[in-house]
This record gives sequence, C-alpha cells and structure tokens, in this order.
Amino acid sequence: MLKIFTEFSTEAILKVGDESLLESYKESKQAGLFTFIRTTASKAEIIVDSIPCTIEPNSILALTTIQYIQYIKGQNLVVYQFNREFYCIKDHDQEVSCVGLLFFGNVQTPIIKLCEKEQRKFKILHEVFIDELETKDNIQAEMLRMLTARFIIIATRLLKAKEGFVDTAKNSKIDLLREFNLLVESYFKIEHSVSFYADKLFKSPKTLSNNFAKLNTSPLQIIHERIILEAKRLLIYSDKSAKEIAYEIGFEDASHLSRLFKKHTGLSPSDFKRSLKQL
Repeated sequence: MLKIFTEFSTEAILKVGDESLLESYKESKQAGLFTFIRTTASKAEIIVDSIPCTIEPNSILALTTIQYIQYIKGQNLVVYQFNREFYCIKDHDQEVSCVGLLFFGNVQTPIIKLCEKEQRKFKILHEVFIDELETKDNIQAEMLRMLTARFIIIATRLLKAKEGFVDTAKNSKIDLLREFNLLVESYFKIEHSVSFYADKLFKSPKTLSNNFAKLNTSPLQIIHERIILEAKRLLIYSDKSAKEIAYEIGFEDASHLSRLFKKHTGLSPSDFKRSLKQL
C-alpha cells in the first residue's frame, strides 16, 4: 500500500505506505526525507548512521533528512515521509515544538513506545490520512499538512513525557535545550565553544550548564557529540581523509579532532576508518 501526494507548484511531496517505502534503503543512504517508521505487532530492524537499531513492536522512530539509513527487515510497518516543501518543521516549530527534540535533538534516533491508547490514536489518525489522500479537492494539501502537524505534535508530547519533561519548570528547560540543539545543528561545523551558543541564547555559559545538568547533559557534551557524529558519518560514507574531515568540521589542526574523536570512541579517525575495512 503506497499513497503519494505531490504539489507541483511547490515541489511538495508526502508518502504514506508500508515497508515497501523502505525498500530503496536496502543499501545505506541518506534518508532525503523526514521519515517516521511506526511498528505494529512485530519489531523492525534498521541501521542508522552505521548503528544497528531495533524498533520494538508498537513504537515510532523519527529520522531526519540527513541521517543515513539502511533497512534490514520489518513487517506491517506504517511509514510516513515528507520533504521540507511539504512541511517545514523549522518554519512551523511554533505550532509543533519538535525542532531540537524530535528532530535535530541530542537524542539522534528517538524511539517512542506506544501504549494501547496511543496505538489506537495513531491508528485512527492513519485512517484519516488515507482518507484524505484519496480525497482530491482544493483543500487536500492543507488537510494533509494539518494531519502531519497533529502527528508530529502527538509524537513530540510523548517523547517529552518519556524523557520526563512534564512540569512547567522542566518545560522551560526543555525549550532552552531545543533552542540550543537547533543552534548546534546550524553552527557546529564552525563554532565549537559553549560561549558562542550562550551568547546566541542571551545566557551565560554557567546558566546553560546549570540548566542542562538537571537534564543529565551539558552544553559541551552536546557540541562534542554532534561533531563526533558528523565525523563518523563522513568517515563511513565518504572517501575523505581524516585531515579533510577535520577541516570540514571546523578544526584548523586535524590533531584536535583526532584527540576529541579518540576520547569519545577509543580510536583515532584514521584507525576508525581502517576498522571499517575489516568488517
């Protein structure tokens, strides 16, 4: 089952289907589209940025356009894919509050476990999606975007609850974390200092550190994890040398990236690259 909505004037595309939508990812490649994978009665297995990932039954996995994915197996999946022309999550963030958490957050592959009530909710929403995809009229695009927003809002609420961001005080902290994550996503290749991001947020580095400590992370940890993730992607999926990658991620001296990479992985970038050839 595959339903595709396209809007030629804007080049918008929305795909709703089952595991057949993932067949083109049998070989690892960038997702290219924002992607939600919802499992039903059985689990699914994929590889995200070279890391094996099991999606347990009745769960949702969110993926960004830039993540590399490889589909291994899964049955009776529900898959949604869309591009930024169909629904720009950054432009609509005031509506859905997902940027920096569900997408581009410090949790790179957020998986949301659904209880029975939530399973029913997403099943009904999926039926409405299919109905709208089969209804060709002049408000179809608007209706599909509204349904996509509803899907994202529900998923984001569940992820916040899962991470324990429930009370008002913590909500203010998660909003700060979301803003910080988005800034890191935008600038991590050229700015590696906490003070840069603190200035952007009109906060002191100490204030950021104190707030994030209550969320079991730190500003510098988030910056470093994003740098390491990008370095791994380039080492795995490109032919660039460790020195070229260091320059691309904003290190004038490749030894600085090498030390950071080894601290996080136990291997230098060159050793990590060599280890891939042995797999």
